[in-house]
Amino acid sequence: MRHILKCTKCGAFTMKDKCDCGAKAVNPKPAKYNPEDPYADYRRKAKKELEKKE
Repeated sequence: MRHILKCTKCGAFTMKDKCDCGAKAVNPKPAKYNPEDPYADYRRKAKKELEKKE
């Protein structure tokens, strides 16, 4: 079974691995929640850095 993917460049949804614009399509869904997530601190730090740049 195939899932819907989202283009990283134009934001269009597709069932293909590559969008019609030529960019890679990725899974738009977030990772499942895990209370013992070992990478949560890294994600929060990266998100704060992105917010500072904007």
